[in-house]
Amino acid sequence: MSGTGDEWQVARRRKGATKKSKSPQVSSALNFCQEHLDINKTVKRIKDTVTSGWSGKVSILLLLNFLPLIILSSAFSLVTLFVCFSSPEELLAASSSASKPWEQLEECVCYGLGSFSSCVSARFQLALLLLLLEAGQVRGTDCSVYDPAFSSAERDVLRELGLTVLTENEEGKRVASKPTLFYLMHCGKALYNNLLWKNWSTQCLSMVIIIGNSFSGIRERTIDRELQRDYGYISKAVNFCEERRLPCPARLIDVFSDTSVISFPSCSLQGLPQSTWTDPPEPQYQHCSDLEIILKETQTACSQLIN
Repeated sequence: MSGTGDEWQVARRRKGATKKSKSPQVSSALNFCQEHLDINKTVKRIKDTVTSGWSGKVSILLLLNFLPLIILSSAFSLVTLFVCFSSPEELLAASSSASKPWEQLEECVCYGLGSFSSCVSARFQLALLLLLLEAGQVRGTDCSVYDPAFSSAERDVLRELGLTVLTENEEGKRVASKPTLFYLMHCGKALYNNLLWKNWSTQCLSMVIIIGNSFSGIRERTIDRELQRDYGYISKAVNFCEERRLPCPARLIDVFSDTSVISFPSCSLQGLPQSTWTDPPEPQYQHCSDLEIILKETQTACSQLIN
């Protein structure tokens, strides 16, 4: 694929290749080499992606013809609205007329998007995020984004798009105090595990909805004893969460493969023993050689070495 042309294209994965979570690179995370972006041009390209696609080729609307748009009911349980509309206007009209199902969603948090100035998959994922925010009538300022891989120019682009750019590496440890969508496309297992730990209660988990890697897929790909030892909250949550895998067009397999919408219905949470929620220990990951995320302390140490 071309990183400098006007069109964005998705390269198909070689047959037999395995999809991996985004692997963080400390060098890119700390912006050793800042990209020189045309901010206005980049913002325009992303907005054009949302509204009209790539010169009639691979459009984000093609995805929506196959991909159920996940919306929230008044009880904050998941329902699926299949959208097969020809334009964003039709999509938004339908989403706003069906008894305002998105009104319960108040906040969005996006971690691990990646360097969208150099990665075509990240650009597609950013375009879908913007579509979901618009369909859900969620203000851009209520959507917080963070990735240590963002360059300063990319952070400026995100601010121009109206999003809130976080300055601190939260490591996924954010409490959901209100109904919150966590957009975690192809992130490392530790990020999901940290998010679950921080919200490990019936009250908080019922406020969480995740669009990201399938928990059941993670369980299938991970040795049981390692999943229980290192990612214990995923190991437990996979047994009581509700998960809906999203179908993906073949041409976008590298962008949205293994993607699910994960929620935690109150009825399922209330049925678990009270001991489930007692004194949940913070994850440590001392046995993990490939953690797949950049820890705050690692990022700080590397910054000090540079300075």
